[in-house]
Amino acid sequence: MLHPKTLISIVGPTAIGKTALAIQLAQHFGTEIISADSRQFFKEMEIGTAKPDATELTAAKHHFVNSHSVSQLFSTGDFEIEGLRTLDRIFKDHNLAIMVGGSGLYVNALINGLDEMPDIDLAIREKLNKQFEEEGLISIQKQLATLDPEYFAKVDQQNPQRMIRGLEVFLSTGQKLSSMLSATKKERPFNIIKIGLNTDRAVLYNRINRRVDKMIADGLVDEVKSLIPFKKYNALNTVGYSELFDHLDGKLSLENAVAAIKQNTRRFAKRQLTWFRRDEEINWFEPIEKEKVINLINDRLK
Repeated sequence: MLHPKTLISIVGPTAIGKTALAIQLAQHFGTEIISADSRQFFKEMEIGTAKPDATELTAAKHHFVNSHSVSQLFSTGDFEIEGLRTLDRIFKDHNLAIMVGGSGLYVNALINGLDEMPDIDLAIREKLNKQFEEEGLISIQKQLATLDPEYFAKVDQQNPQRMIRGLEVFLSTGQKLSSMLSATKKERPFNIIKIGLNTDRAVLYNRINRRVDKMIADGLVDEVKSLIPFKKYNALNTVGYSELFDHLDGKLSLENAVAAIKQNTRRFAKRQLTWFRRDEEINWFEPIEKEKVINLINDRLK
């Protein structure tokens, strides 16, 4: 069914150039941008999240950038609800809206909706949190990889909250979380055009390495220092921050921390691509093919 309104979703690995393309499209079509990057929501995290800079933020109106504090819980479910509300407002004035980001779960929440999640046995959650504290993330990862390998393969394996979530669902219900994730798409009152960006792996890895060097030059170490009081919040348990916390704790030299950030970011990019490649509706382009992307959108809008 064709609706009069259309959401353009731009996805792809980190450092590929999604922000730049989203801004060019927003300017071309005269519309606004919703960020589906789970790290750019948080206003305290600036340098390490590669947010749009001040110039980029004025070039096109952005939503969900600097919208929350690291001390607030902002789940995929919250994003689905708030994102749809925001889209509603954008569609009052525009026929098109743009969503951009590499967080697959958030993109999926807005496009397909989330399934109702089962009730969790809180005693199991407590036990898993204790296990995580005493034995570390590896024991949780191993257990989840055995019980729900599909879920394990597609989410951020360095994120304890996601790992524990997968386990607690299985241990509480006997069902895999992977089998519950959006088996049923919710109907959306708008059309969706999916654009993916990718390039040669060596080129992408080079972009990632350069971006990390720039973050360090821009003062990422000082930013992480200023966030030590918030260290326990899940938002900060993420690439670029956790390695530098280890450095500040004396566990890693700065050189080794930077090398670890590069390696973990490359791994993250690989997982993002694995996730997005499963979606056959995505039209893939090189980051420089802006005109081709605009042509495809115009063809679809006819």
